[in-house]
Amino acid sequence: MITIANQKIGAGQRPFVVAEMSGNHNQSLERALEIVDAVAKTGAHALKIQTYTPDTMTIDLDEREFHIGDPESLWSGTSLYKLYGQAYTPWEWHKPIFERAKECGLIAFSTPFDDTSVDFLESLNVPCYKIASFENTDLPLIRRVAATGKPMIISTGMASIADLDETVCAAREAGCKDLILLKCTSTYPATPTNTNILTIPHMRELFGCEVGLSDHTMGFGVSVASVALGATVIEKHFTLSRADGGVDSTFSMEPSEMTQLVVEAQRAWQALGRIFYGVQSENEAKSVSFRRSLYVVQDIPAGQLLTLENVRAIRPGFGMPTKYLQQVLGRKACKYIKRGTALNWDLMS
Repeated sequence: MITIANQKIGAGQRPFVVAEMSGNHNQSLERALEIVDAVAKTGAHALKIQTYTPDTMTIDLDEREFHIGDPESLWSGTSLYKLYGQAYTPWEWHKPIFERAKECGLIAFSTPFDDTSVDFLESLNVPCYKIASFENTDLPLIRRVAATGKPMIISTGMASIADLDETVCAAREAGCKDLILLKCTSTYPATPTNTNILTIPHMRELFGCEVGLSDHTMGFGVSVASVALGATVIEKHFTLSRADGGVDSTFSMEPSEMTQLVVEAQRAWQALGRIFYGVQSENEAKSVSFRRSLYVVQDIPAGQLLTLENVRAIRPGFGMPTKYLQQVLGRKACKYIKRGTALNWDLMS
């Protein structure tokens, strides 16, 4: 069991749902605060942002590998530097965003990308840290974050088992005691067919930690299915409206969808229950009466034989179990038995 800001995370708790704002504030603090308010109304537990500047991410160059030329990319045609300039959350916004989140009852934290962002977030006393998939092999950053002693949530996109072993070992050796790995597919959007959530229980067994899902698919079906496989954390990108645009809006959830996700993820978790056979509840016990059982379906005079014509397996279930039918046939009625009588051993000899 892991605790983040008094919120317990683990198998015995409902899924911890994180809404990722990313750059969907569209460079407006007012919109960022509206997103915080909207997240709180969905029932999600936490709000996450990202802490970087274009200069801490890359260099200002719009050519070669610094230019996004992939025609299938959501960000095709721009440079890495310009993209991060559009998407970054100004550092002076962090405090008002975190304060609004706290007022709304949300846990607020961030993804750092270098030492300066870790130092800054420490000054704001964040309760935990998230490591993005693209940084999950940046061992110096992993060690720096782990040294804070705070819980770490690490997305595992693109990482091999060997990569993750190095990452997990680095985090634990540097002081991280509370670790959560998120199964992640680093395509935007991802598809259900390339999400492979069967990895979740395997990852939990392999690394002995809590495991969740960073979900870039559309809708919430994959997230809900992940809960059935043991995911205890779900992260989804969030926007007020996809129609408003924004660097991540295309694969982000709108408020009504996030509300549904929170509800359905909790239902999936509740449905897991425990290994149990038989009558599941008092309400289900009432249904036992609608099983088939043995009933007299014709008036039977005393001394007459019980046959397939006068005894049948029918509903309701107040008679003898149907498994005794062959043992009943050929016996004699001890007394007159009226049609519609539930059969029992006392009525025959």
